[in-house]
Amino acid sequence: MRTGQKLKKSGRVTLLDTHSVSERFEHRGRGAISNQTGRYERETRHAFDDGWDTIEDGADRLDTEVFDEVARTIITFNKSPDISFDRTVNPYRGCEHGCIYCFARPTHTWSGLSAGLDFESKLFRKTNAPELLLRELSRPGYIVRAIALGMNTDAYQPIEREQRLTRQLLEILAAHNHPVSLLTKSALIQRDIDILAPMAAKGLTRVGVSITTLDRQLSRKMEPRAATPQRRLETVKALSDAGIPVAVMTAPIIPGLNDHEIETLIEAAADHGARGVGYVVLRLPFEIKDLFHEWLAQHAPDRAARIINTLREMRGGRDYDANWFERGTGRGAVADLIRQRFLKAAARAGLNQPREVLRTDLFSPPGPNRKPNSSQLSLDL
Repeated sequence: MRTGQKLKKSGRVTLLDTHSVSERFEHRGRGAISNQTGRYERETRHAFDDGWDTIEDGADRLDTEVFDEVARTIITFNKSPDISFDRTVNPYRGCEHGCIYCFARPTHTWSGLSAGLDFESKLFRKTNAPELLLRELSRPGYIVRAIALGMNTDAYQPIEREQRLTRQLLEILAAHNHPVSLLTKSALIQRDIDILAPMAAKGLTRVGVSITTLDRQLSRKMEPRAATPQRRLETVKALSDAGIPVAVMTAPIIPGLNDHEIETLIEAAADHGARGVGYVVLRLPFEIKDLFHEWLAQHAPDRAARIINTLREMRGGRDYDANWFERGTGRGAVADLIRQRFLKAAARAGLNQPREVLRTDLFSPPGPNRKPNSSQLSLDL
């Protein structure tokens, strides 16, 4: 917490009074306001004024750093009954999009880093991801099911333009007819339509595009380095025109901030060729709670208390409830209203059809002497 910020009571929550704090404290192009210490650290750090007024100096430029990471495995399996996939591949850790609401932020604390600014400025690329994927797909007894690519952090975040790890992984999956689903808020995925369209023709891929709001200004504050809402809608159309099944995730829904857009978001999705829609109500596990509260105090101080209290009412009085099947929707009157509005709007737009089931029968496991069909990648195992 910066010295000079005053705590005030507002409704049933305590908020930071940021009216007296200059905007220059914000790091341009970053979502988090602070770099709070992770929950696994023994010591915490706080800024304070030592009498020289240096606390009022503007924030330094915060550049993105990218570190190499040699992973031990690349496919992560899960048994969560409320998730539609049982395995994921994430070529990166951390995400430069800087979405303040990102549920993956707390994972950075495992490395002794902050879920705040560190998460969006200190990134890790898994340099051996292509080799590991080939190795794991070729293991005896491997049972093929759709891989969800980039579900923890966006596989098409800005550094993918140069790193191209996601493209290499897609080339491998395409070469061996392995089904894959993707979720992104980046227009960069259009680069890989040349891979995804042929896979879609075989029933091997589907894409989700996350659109939180159609309000450009709000999007810039919540998800500063993600594609603009209009660019994401254009991406939906480009994917759809290429024959790739695409759904729009209206997520996260934040009561009091963007929930009034549910119907217009779904209409826009249908107008741009989406075949389905989904939603998730904002989740605030671990460090995200404090980061989001701080963000609200800075960017929506007049509504912050009401938003937080409404979210708590949907979580049984807590900031977060991890119960399966409720963690993404909440419960109670507000949750029921959101669900009803969403279902009715989806039905009106014709976006309430079952999702495409990806084929698994075409999979051809990598052999010891086989190479993926790629001009950029040649790996023997």
